[in-house]
Amino acid sequence: MLSGHSQGVRCIAYSPNGDRIVSGNYDCTVRVWDVATGDCHYIFIGHYSGTFSVAYSPQGNLVASRSGDGAVRLWGLESGGCCSIISGCGFVYDMVFSPNGDTMALGSSDGRVRLLDLWDIETGACVRRLSGHNGGINSVAYSSQGDQIVSGGMDKEVRLWDVETGICRQTMTGHTGAVEMVLFSPKGDYIASSSEDKTVRSWNVGAGVSRKISINHGGCVTGLKYSPKRNQVASCSDDSTIRLWDTVTGVHIRTLTGHSSTVYTISYSPQEDRLVSCSWDKTVRLWDVESGVCLHTLAGHSDGVIDVVFSPQGDQVASASSDRTVRLWNIETGECQHELTGHSRGLRVVTYSPQGDQVASAGKDETARLWNVETGACEHTLTGHTKGIKRIMYSPNGNQIASASEDKTLRLWDVKTGMCSHIIIGHQDGVTRIVYSPRGDQIASASYDDRMVRLWDTESGECLHAFTGHKHYAFAIAYSPRGDLIASWSDVGEAMLW
Repeated sequence: MLSGHSQGVRCIAYSPNGDRIVSGNYDCTVRVWDVATGDCHYIFIGHYSGTFSVAYSPQGNLVASRSGDGAVRLWGLESGGCCSIISGCGFVYDMVFSPNGDTMALGSSDGRVRLLDLWDIETGACVRRLSGHNGGINSVAYSSQGDQIVSGGMDKEVRLWDVETGICRQTMTGHTGAVEMVLFSPKGDYIASSSEDKTVRSWNVGAGVSRKISINHGGCVTGLKYSPKRNQVASCSDDSTIRLWDTVTGVHIRTLTGHSSTVYTISYSPQEDRLVSCSWDKTVRLWDVESGVCLHTLAGHSDGVIDVVFSPQGDQVASASSDRTVRLWNIETGECQHELTGHSRGLRVVTYSPQGDQVASAGKDETARLWNVETGACEHTLTGHTKGIKRIMYSPNGNQIASASEDKTLRLWDVKTGMCSHIIIGHQDGVTRIVYSPRGDQIASASYDDRMVRLWDTESGECLHAFTGHKHYAFAIAYSPRGDLIASWSDVGEAMLW
C-alpha cells in the first residue's frame, strides 16, 4: 500500500518500464513511488489545486501533471523539481505525450489543441496552435506513428490534425452530443469516438474518407458484441431488435426481428456463424449470422430471460431467467436438455466453465450454484453473500470462480470443493463488474457509487491497486489481451485505460 497523500488520490500512471508509479490527488501534490519497495522517491509541490491527471514521458525522464488551477507542470526526475509551468491555455481537459516524447498535446476549454515542445523544458513554449473547435476539447490522442492527432470536443466534432503543419485534415461530424473520448486503432486507419448522444462511431480515415458506424437503435442499447472473424458488430436494444454492422464499411447489414420485448443479451458462437439472444418475452432465439434467419425459438421459461451464453464447444447454450431456473439447450434440435432448479429467486447471470463441463448461475437469492452439464445435477451451492449476486466468472484455468455482490464484497471460490478461499472487502458500494486477467493471477472489479476500479491478487486476495477518476460508476471493465491494460467505461460514456 502506497500511503502519504493527505486526501483522496485522483490519478495514477506507471513509468514506461513499470518500476515506478506517479500519483496525483486533491492535496495538490504529485508523488513518485518505487513499485518494488513502495518508497516515495519524490513529492512535487507547486499546484494550487487538486491534480486531475498525471503522465510519464515515453523516455521516463519527465512527469506531467494537470491541475484544477489551470496549469500543466513538467517535473524532471533527474533534477527532482519543476522544469516548466504551462499556463494560459484555459482549463486543460486532456493531455498526452507524443510517442517519441518530442511534443505534448493539450486539449483545453478555449477550443484549441495546443502542441508543446518538450525539448524546451525551461520555457514550455507553444510551438503550434490548432484552432477549429468551437468549445472545450474533452479528449486528444496521437496516432501510433505520432504524425497525426485526433481531438473530440464539446462542439460534437471529431477533428484529425497533421502534427507537422498543424492543418486540420478532416472534420468528422455526426454526433449529436459532446464527444467524450477519441482514440486511434493500432494501425492508425480507424478512429473511434464516444459521445453523450449514447453512440459509438468508427471512422475510416485511411483513404481520407470518413465512414461511420453509428450504433443507434430506436431505444436504449442493452448489449454489444464484436465478431473479429467477420469484422462485424452486433447490438441489441429495448426496441426488441438486434442489428448487425460491418466495421470496415460502416454498412448496416441487417436487423434481426422476432422478439416482442427488450433483448437483454446477445452472444456469438465460438465459430461466429451463430448468434443467440434472450429477451424479456421469455424466449431465447438462435440466429444464422450469414442469412439472418431465426433457426430456433427456444421457449420454456415462464418469465423474462436475462442472460444467455454459448458453451465453449458451441454445441449448447445456457439461459438464465427470472423464473429461477437455468435451461440447457441443444442448438441443432432446439430441445431443452436440462432444466436446472434450486434457486429461490430470479437469476441474473449464467456462465460455462472453460472446459464446458460445468455451468455456474447466480442471482437475487444470494447464492451461486455449480451444475454438471452432463447430468444436470447441482454439484455445489456457494453461500456466504448477504445480498444478491451481480456477476460470476470462472478463472481462465477453471479452478476458481469469482462472485460479485451487492453486499460490497467479492468472493473467490474453489471449484472442486465449493469452499470460499477469500472474502475481498474494499468497495464502498455494491460490486457490479468483475473480470480476470488473461493469466488468472489478478481480477479487476468495479462498483456502484464509489466510482472506483480495483485490482486484486487472486492468490492472496490483496488489493494491488485502486484506480480513481470516473465521475460516475463504471458499468464495464475489460483486460487487454496481454493483460497490461485495463479499460473501464462509466454510465455517462467515460472511458479510461489503466
